[in-house]
Parts: sequence; C-alpha cells; structure tokens
Amino acid sequence: MPRPKVGVCLAIRREGKVLMHKRIGDHCGGTWAFPGGHLEFMETFANAAVREMYEEAGQELVVSHPKFWTLANAKYFDENRHYVTIFMVSDWISGEAKVMEPTKCEYWHWFRWTELPAPRMKSFQMVLNLGGNPFEDV
Repeated sequence: MPRPKVGVCLAIRREGKVLMHKRIGDHCGGTWAFPGGHLEFMETFANAAVREMYEEAGQELVVSHPKFWTLANAKYFDENRHYVTIFMVSDWISGEAKVMEPTKCEYWHWFRWTELPAPRMKSFQMVLNLGGNPFEDV
C-alpha cells in the first residue's frame, strides 16, 4: 500500500518579504512555493530545509538556522500523491537565489507577505487558509 512522503520546505524571511519560486514540472507546475523537497533518511528537518534550499537556489544564499513553523497534510488527488509537509522558517543573511534546477523552477522572487502570488502550492495554501504567518507564528 502506498504511503505519504515527507516534504520539507523553508520560508526565508527578509524585510517583510519571503522568497518563493514559480514551479515547473509534473508536481504542482505553475504554482508558487518555498524552496523544498523530500526529507532524506535520518536527516533533521533543519538539515533537509537547508540542503533543499542549496539544491534549488544555490550555495550563495545564506540563512539563519531553520526553526519549525507548521505542517500540512496535503493530498494531491490529480497526481496520486500524498505529502506531509514540514514548514521551516529562516531569516535571510546574505546572497541571492539562482535557478539551479531549470526543469523544476522558472524563477525566484521576494514577495511581501501581504502580496503573495497565486496560484500557490496546495500545502502552502492550506497553511494560509488556517491563518499561518511565518512573521507571527515563529
């Protein structure tokens, strides 16, 4: 029987804004999301969040140590996928994001929390629907 996968993503805060990318590909293509991916065996949430950030946005991006923010249990029926996604939060220290995976990411952009783009990845939209805010909750 199939089991849910564990996703980890990182909300990076910078002067009232968060870093998001426009997704490309078969999983949630055309939606906006934080850097993230799968939790690896024996990996901490914080290590997974930073590793995924580096893989997707490059090694030049430097952030504070990630802290737990919230989680979502998202079922993507149209893709036959099920994810429990751990949301982590960090503060930007230096560097800029680069497109490291051009088959998965169209581009990166900083958005004011009050002006988030749409459509959003389902797990993130679920968090927003419950009033989640990385500037207030963590």
